[in-house]
Amino acid sequence: MSFTRKSANLTPIEDTVFAVVKKAKEAKQKVGQENVVDATIGSLYSEEGKIVAFDSVFTNYNAIDKETKAAYAVSFTGNPSYREQVYKWVKGNANLKLNHSVIATPGGSGAVSLTIKDILDKGETLVLPDIAWGSYALMASDSGLDYVTYQMFDGDSFNLKSFKDTCLKVMEKQDKLLVVINDPCHNPTGYSMTHEEWKEVISFINECAKKVPCVILDDIAYIDYSYDLEYNHKYMETFNNISENVMVVVAFSCSKTLTSYGLRCGAAVLLAKDSLKVREVEIVFEKTARAIWSNVSNSAMDNFTEVTTTHLNEYMNEKDKYISLLKERSTIFLTEAKEVGLNVYPYHEGFFVTVMIENNELRNKYHEALMQEHIYTVCVNKGIRVAVCSLSVKHCKGLAKKMKMILDNVKEN
Repeated sequence: MSFTRKSANLTPIEDTVFAVVKKAKEAKQKVGQENVVDATIGSLYSEEGKIVAFDSVFTNYNAIDKETKAAYAVSFTGNPSYREQVYKWVKGNANLKLNHSVIATPGGSGAVSLTIKDILDKGETLVLPDIAWGSYALMASDSGLDYVTYQMFDGDSFNLKSFKDTCLKVMEKQDKLLVVINDPCHNPTGYSMTHEEWKEVISFINECAKKVPCVILDDIAYIDYSYDLEYNHKYMETFNNISENVMVVVAFSCSKTLTSYGLRCGAAVLLAKDSLKVREVEIVFEKTARAIWSNVSNSAMDNFTEVTTTHLNEYMNEKDKYISLLKERSTIFLTEAKEVGLNVYPYHEGFFVTVMIENNELRNKYHEALMQEHIYTVCVNKGIRVAVCSLSVKHCKGLAKKMKMILDNVKEN
């Protein structure tokens, strides 16, 4: 006899990331911070090993009066000024010609969860990349969904063939298609699709939409740390070519954009040709938002609007410094990895680089061996994630060489 719903999964959640983070912290206390390479943390960290909290963001936040911080938002769909500014921010310099709406969510994860929960019916199948943020699968399971994966890479490119084959198989057994694409700055590989790859995806989804309604969930959590922001917003113009039976939901994260991970603020941006279909999804999302979290932080929304308008120059200047630091860290690691023959998945930009270990049994042994040498990383499917976002330049130097030596030893034994 159980007090939970019959369909509940009673297997305890195993948060492998936080488990390794804990081990890294314990190691720092034991052998000293300088002797530990902590490449686990998916947040931006300074060269001094402290989490980055932009002055341009938190000076403004601290100036918000306590009454605003205490108050509910104007609506459970989000403050109107916030919803308007999120849309402007997300599209950037892209000339979007689609009907749209914005629903405020608790972080980008709220937008992803909302979409997965409300687009598919229980028992249906979600399409995911094989190398991905683990919570996509957890959200699917929690919503009573199955999921299948497409191989993300064909060499150094997006694997369009696997993507197509996977979608077509799903369409054989259900009358709707929901696919997740985490782009640009893919977590955990740092890959960003080319505009041509996006054009091919949209063309294929339009073909699928002749048979079933299709939704693309584009998770852009890390977009604001793209190395070429103007280029990486322009890809959204490919969305203008979606057919009447296609919708794009863009999952946006203020948490990442503003280095305010704990404030839990984000948005789901709905894009479609037909305004009535946008409204239909909006209504369903509104009800779920009301039923689950009811209200997104009033002050967090106001803070985003203020920072990205009134304080835009200060914010961009501050963020640009850390994008340059990300470039420096990733370049060091990637250059050395190439020199020593440590294979990594194609990286373009962003918080993470992933070492290619296609055998998960070998990956697990390798992960343990790295920890024995006080190198702490995160296991992902077919690889080891290295968070260059939180590694100092000093710790990036020589890391690839050490990781290659450890991998060679694991393979030999």
